[in-house]
Amino acid sequence: MAAVTKKKKVIIDTDPGIDDAMAIFVALRSPELEVVGLTTIFGNVYTALATRNALHLLETAGRTDIPVAEGSHVTIKKATKLRIASFVHGSDGLGNQNFPPPAGKALDQSAAAFLVEQANLYPGQVTVIALGPLTNLALAVELDPSFPKKIGQIIILGGAYSVNGNVNPAAEANIFGDPDAADIVFTCGADILAIGINITHQVLLSDVDRKKLEQSDSKYARYLSNILGYYYDYHMDAYSITGVYLHDPTTLLAAVDPSLMTYTEGVVRVQTDGITKGLTVFDNTKKTYGEITAWCGKPTVKVAVTVDAPAVVELIMQRLLMDD
Repeated sequence: MAAVTKKKKVIIDTDPGIDDAMAIFVALRSPELEVVGLTTIFGNVYTALATRNALHLLETAGRTDIPVAEGSHVTIKKATKLRIASFVHGSDGLGNQNFPPPAGKALDQSAAAFLVEQANLYPGQVTVIALGPLTNLALAVELDPSFPKKIGQIIILGGAYSVNGNVNPAAEANIFGDPDAADIVFTCGADILAIGINITHQVLLSDVDRKKLEQSDSKYARYLSNILGYYYDYHMDAYSITGVYLHDPTTLLAAVDPSLMTYTEGVVRVQTDGITKGLTVFDNTKKTYGEITAWCGKPTVKVAVTVDAPAVVELIMQRLLMDD
């Protein structure tokens, strides 16, 4: 008898979002993972709509047993002027399909409280896959200073390492959404793995892949093929490409199979204001600096530097095309 591999407990912190929907479905179709909850945050949509979309996606998948905890409606410094990417995902976040409201409700508990509770219940065993701004995680660190040591791992979709950003030349969208929260999380001492757009811009869902989704009998594939049109139009307008970048599903797969990427280690700090607000600066040099600075003594994190893009796309497609 082969030994049964223990499933990895994951919480997906999400702002659904077309590629968030794909990542959530891939997670639910991955035997390596046990999704113990979704937490919601602003980003692609406002937080209340992110919660509605998370509940809707779980109902679509027939997984209403998975709890949803609503996250912060403002940044860590209480800024209410948020950057919302409705021009990327549609005003409803899901390609303007006007889905009926979900029957389910979120927990009474906040996202930060849920994250802290799960880390305390299963110390060292829970992986958080953060697909939006990092406000909820920063709030969890503030709520329980031991959270960074109790959480198993935090996999972050965020940053642009040695490449330009996608909000402006300096910043990637999730980090730009709450740079103060991002700097708290990157320096909190947790086991962190960051997947930046230097990686996800190598992973493209092609027209051929989209056609396979359309022709599939899988309800997940058909659902996604219906909402992808808006996302394809955005990518054509913004990047002049026929295809879509798979930011969120690629990040999710780092929890499923870390060997799909290679990593280097160093300190990440985030610029919190000015023209380079949201910039992720990565110091992975071996140099010893002469001065005492804001970089000194900070914990290191892992940052992905290469990806087997064809293998990532193949695995995403395999999970989505599986028989229901």
